[in-house]
Amino acid sequence: MLLENKTCIVTGASKGFGLAISKALLAAGANVGMLARGDEVLQQVVAGLGSTKAIGFACDVSNSEEVRAAFFQIKQHFGSLNAVINNAGLARPGSVEKIREDELLLQVNTNFVGTVLCCQAAIPLLRGEDNPRIINISSASAWHYDEMLHLSIYAATKAAVERFSRDLRNEVKEDGIAVTCVRPGAAWTNFSDGWDDELLNEGFDAWRKVGATMDSGMEVEHVADAIVHSLSYPAGVSVDLLEVRPNKPIPK
Repeated sequence: MLLENKTCIVTGASKGFGLAISKALLAAGANVGMLARGDEVLQQVVAGLGSTKAIGFACDVSNSEEVRAAFFQIKQHFGSLNAVINNAGLARPGSVEKIREDELLLQVNTNFVGTVLCCQAAIPLLRGEDNPRIINISSASAWHYDEMLHLSIYAATKAAVERFSRDLRNEVKEDGIAVTCVRPGAAWTNFSDGWDDELLNEGFDAWRKVGATMDSGMEVEHVADAIVHSLSYPAGVSVDLLEVRPNKPIPK
């Protein structure tokens, strides 16, 4: 997919993978609609990019009305919509016994329900566009047992995203919409900001017992490159599943 003047929506775009993806898309010439929950931070980030090709909308992806409104306004603003990258996601540490109900539901509603709602809003807007694509972001935690422990709910929601993406791919194939699932491993981000220190340390302690080293060495830009790569194929060809993981062992 040639990205020059194509329009992409990125959820969870104010930091981490989402911001890196937005920057990579802009560098490739795309228009980017950036969605995040916190409007003040998002608008600061968008202004800092210094590009007329970027626009930001505050949106909670677990709220269908907010999602539909933001998607519609982005397509109206740029005049097209060619790709949606469902990146918004969060985790809260805690063993199954200790995870609070509100944090359980927050993860399920953001990571899985939010992805479904964004896909529902995207399909009618992508239908008939040039080489339309949906990219759903999973996590290596959904598949690999050497990832951080005490994040079982997060991992389960990402596994659900992968299974959902398989059926979605078949459902929208006749509309010419391609669906890709990208499964990134750990990268250096502020993903754990605001986590409960005690619960996080319990997870680390459990994790250290299953191995002395962890894989490291990946940056958010590597995931952004994977997204641009996944959008680079011509219509009728797609990446179904792409995993990008660090490959340098360091002590935990």
